[in-house]
Amino acid sequence: MDLSTLIKEETISLSLEATDKQDVITKMASKMAKAGYISDVNLYTEAVFTREEKGSTGIGFQVAIPHGKSKGVSKPGLAFARLAQPIDWESLDGQPVSMVFLIAVPEEQAGNEHLQILAALSRKLIHEEFRNQLMSAKTAQEVLSLIKTAS
Repeated sequence: MDLSTLIKEETISLSLEATDKQDVITKMASKMAKAGYISDVNLYTEAVFTREEKGSTGIGFQVAIPHGKSKGVSKPGLAFARLAQPIDWESLDGQPVSMVFLIAVPEEQAGNEHLQILAALSRKLIHEEFRNQLMSAKTAQEVLSLIKTAS
């Protein structure tokens, strides 16, 4: 799966100010709505918060991948945020989160689509070099380029 087709410059934040994970998710979802991925932010964020209650999406390495399947999503999309301050995400490794990828999938495409996106992201994020490059990227265009070219 080519993740670069799911993300736009408008859905990338390089110094997102947020107080907690709900604030992060809400702010990222608003950017996705402006970019045309989400038609109903409240409906979508409700699905993401419900998913978070089932178990943390903090995967370790200071990364979280919250996701939601909702009728409030117009088309599959991806957002990326590097946080201004690390936030507790109840991650598997107990470390705070500094980078977040938010996945949005229409409810009717719920099955394979979000699993394919998660798998493609995980394959990239397992590489320390990729994570370090994301942490040091200076522009949204640089993040897009990393996502497109990383193996």
